[in-house]
Amino acid sequence: MPPTLSDFDFELPPALIAQRPAASRSASRLLHLRRGTDGRPQLDDRVFGELPSLLRAGDLLVFNDSRVIPARMHGHKSSGGRVELLVERILGPAEAVVQLRASKPPQPGSTLRFGEAVATVLGRDGGFWTLRFDRPLGPLLEAIGRLPLPPYIEHEPDAADRLRYQTVYAREPGSVAAPTAGLHFDEALLAALAEAGVKRAFVTLHVGAGTFAPVRTENLAEHRMHVERCRIDEAAARAIADTRTAGGRVIAVGTTALRTLESAADESGAITPGVRDTDIFITPGYRFRVVDRLLTNFHLPRSTLLMLVAAFAGLDTIRYAYAHAIAQGYRFFSYGDAMLLDVEPGTTVC
Repeated sequence: MPPTLSDFDFELPPALIAQRPAASRSASRLLHLRRGTDGRPQLDDRVFGELPSLLRAGDLLVFNDSRVIPARMHGHKSSGGRVELLVERILGPAEAVVQLRASKPPQPGSTLRFGEAVATVLGRDGGFWTLRFDRPLGPLLEAIGRLPLPPYIEHEPDAADRLRYQTVYAREPGSVAAPTAGLHFDEALLAALAEAGVKRAFVTLHVGAGTFAPVRTENLAEHRMHVERCRIDEAAARAIADTRTAGGRVIAVGTTALRTLESAADESGAITPGVRDTDIFITPGYRFRVVDRLLTNFHLPRSTLLMLVAAFAGLDTIRYAYAHAIAQGYRFFSYGDAMLLDVEPGTTVC
């Protein structure tokens, strides 16, 4: 039988939800999952800074270079009631799909005020509203927006978060959540990887707030995945093709990089560069076409991201790895530790 939502549940001690990042980026812990000589999963407890020794010359790391924007704003309805906005997706210079929190949902045609800016409600689709602002949204967010930390991080964003909830290579503004596997890289580690002959390429996927949306249906086939905008340029597509031709491995840094690559691949694994929307939902049974290895953080129970890593390494293998991580006190979620899935994708190691 295909897996159901309940198959992706697990108990996580609240103390293991990381509220702050490690003292330095590459000092995070790294759980190395590989196939042992007996064919069973082998788990090695490492430090993230050891990554160059786990990769090979000629491997290609693919990073998501999206930059987190200050996507949360507080404002008022025309009636005076308070409203909180979280950008889900920017559609144009002055238009966006957002999540709204208010005592009473605003109706299409009504207006909202954020500082001196006025937004008109164009419509609603489920838990998302489309707004049109009377001025460019980017400068408005930079002026009065706040960093959108995930809901499980309990403190208000501060100066340290503005630095650490952003990858060192972020350059394309548009995400409302960080591509967190990349948070462990610092400039010294990137230099060490280059020295070891590990190549790099960059793609862009702007992470939407829908990444935190819960799966509400036991039958996974009924889940509607949120849509995100992604881009692969000619240089990245060429680097991937050259790596495959030379026998190197394509290693996705995070689930967002993986989803971007798999969304752009044909049946043979060839990448078509360009900008596209993706709502790819990867669950066990998916055939991976491009990505050979995956570097990722530890994910929420019952989440689409946990389903993706289970598709990559096998559900039983991921259960085994997560039980080990909990027993060993690994830190979970955005500011937590990382795992290298160093196994052939789509195969069960257990």
